[in-house]
Amino acid sequence: MLTPESTALEWLYHWESTTPDRVYLRQALAGAWREYTWREVGQQARRMAAALRARGIVPGDQVSILSRNCAHWLLADFAIMLAGAINVPVYPNQHPDEIAYVLAHAGSKLLFAGRLEQTAAVEARLPPLPRIVFPYPGALGGDNWDDVVAGQPPLAESRRPDPEELCAIFYTSGTTGTPKGVPQEYGAMAFATANLQALLGFGAEDRFFSHLPLAHVAERIIVEAFSLRAGAAVSFPDSLETFQADLRAVRPTLFFSVPRLWMRFQQGVLAQRPAKRLDFILAVPLLGALVARKIRRGLGLDAARWLLTGAAPTPLSLLHWYERLGLPILEGYGMSENSAYATFNHPGRRKLGTVGAPLPHCELRLSEDGEILTRHRAVMRGYYLDPERTAEQLQDGWLHTGDLGEIDAEGFVTITGRAKDTFKTSKGEWIVPSGLEEKLARNPLLEQICVVGAGLPQPIALVVLGAAAGKLARAEVENSVLETLATMNRELPSHARVGHCVLTSEPWTIEGGLLTPTLKLRRAAIAKRFEAQVQATAGAPPGCVWSKESKLS
Repeated sequence: MLTPESTALEWLYHWESTTPDRVYLRQALAGAWREYTWREVGQQARRMAAALRARGIVPGDQVSILSRNCAHWLLADFAIMLAGAINVPVYPNQHPDEIAYVLAHAGSKLLFAGRLEQTAAVEARLPPLPRIVFPYPGALGGDNWDDVVAGQPPLAESRRPDPEELCAIFYTSGTTGTPKGVPQEYGAMAFATANLQALLGFGAEDRFFSHLPLAHVAERIIVEAFSLRAGAAVSFPDSLETFQADLRAVRPTLFFSVPRLWMRFQQGVLAQRPAKRLDFILAVPLLGALVARKIRRGLGLDAARWLLTGAAPTPLSLLHWYERLGLPILEGYGMSENSAYATFNHPGRRKLGTVGAPLPHCELRLSEDGEILTRHRAVMRGYYLDPERTAEQLQDGWLHTGDLGEIDAEGFVTITGRAKDTFKTSKGEWIVPSGLEEKLARNPLLEQICVVGAGLPQPIALVVLGAAAGKLARAEVENSVLETLATMNRELPSHARVGHCVLTSEPWTIEGGLLTPTLKLRRAAIAKRFEAQVQATAGAPPGCVWSKESKLS
């Protein structure tokens, strides 16, 4: 009998036996959709699990998946679970050296591989592991998935894992240092999923769209675990080029993304309708409602019941912008080390500008230094093979998150910064960059923002301009940025005022080493990249400095 504590495998068995002909997975490929029913999912996963056993994989072994999100990512994960192995997923857009590190540190015995962004570079650095490749164009070399399952009888047994058994080890990308392995138990996954389902109430009629890396615990909980518990269908886009069309075709009822993509959506809308014109239209009751509905439909989000965001701070101005379109975004907070389960703005208890109140059965408090600490069933027991860093972050069951925060009288939590990101100016004043970055993000022309200034008289903003800026002359962009600077600086004490903006139109990317695989800023790398422009501001009057990388005329 299923209970809130039932594991992911038990839910798979349930839908496989009760709704075998219902479609579970949908994969966009070459302009068509390939669909897999619960029966097909179960059969493919069981055949592959038997193939893993035949290749020497025994319970407790580590097996890795290196691929962009796709239907076979989940099929492989289910096969790993059925075989009793532990999934060690790897970010497909991670630097090749970090991929090699994760595979070696985890001791992976076999690799499932799919489509990647940089196939040749990754191939050159991979250790000599047995490899099974997903049946998509552009995958790495190895044994083809379809050939392997075609000749393999399905695994007969239906394992019932213990709640304390490990199902995965997630390697956090980190903004500094080597990745850290975070083991996750079946019981931790069930705890987070069951409590979130109680808040949201998703069910079999819902539609999920998977695009954030499944190598991160948040996507695995919100898409994989949610869909297993609900019996809901999951769709996967074909590529970045088809992403928007695939999203419109699916019209998901739950859509989870990160601030970077929400900003990209906004930039796309504003590229068609300038901000001032759109503001005017939305203020007209009937016309505004019609235009907002058209925008929701164009984004593919007109059927969404829940829009979620996390992983990085979401500017309050961006949340208000989506509210006006009838798209309320629910912001939450968590990390790999606590199964992405800490705070959440759910429909019945929501406060814009915060990351929500603590989730059920989550203890949360602040240290004397203002660091957020959490404790609950899904907090990790320790980093994989790393007792030193475990001792730093786990004390008496409390996870020290490294994030600074505040808790208001109603229990809502606000993230004020990352302890390691704060810096001191030459005036001896401490600066928390995230608050300044959020104020700058009010300007829709700015897509990526990183505030630096250690040892400088005033903070300096390094900024990537969005698509909407490309339609304007440099003078217009400068005037808009300077107006934003003047407005925000009036709200700030003198030591925290941003003196200059260094502007570029060249995006910061994972491949370029300036973002982590979860799209967090690598601040030290960004500061080093723009070191010359930053130094050029010394002694200059406040204003804008254009990077040589900028392509605006």
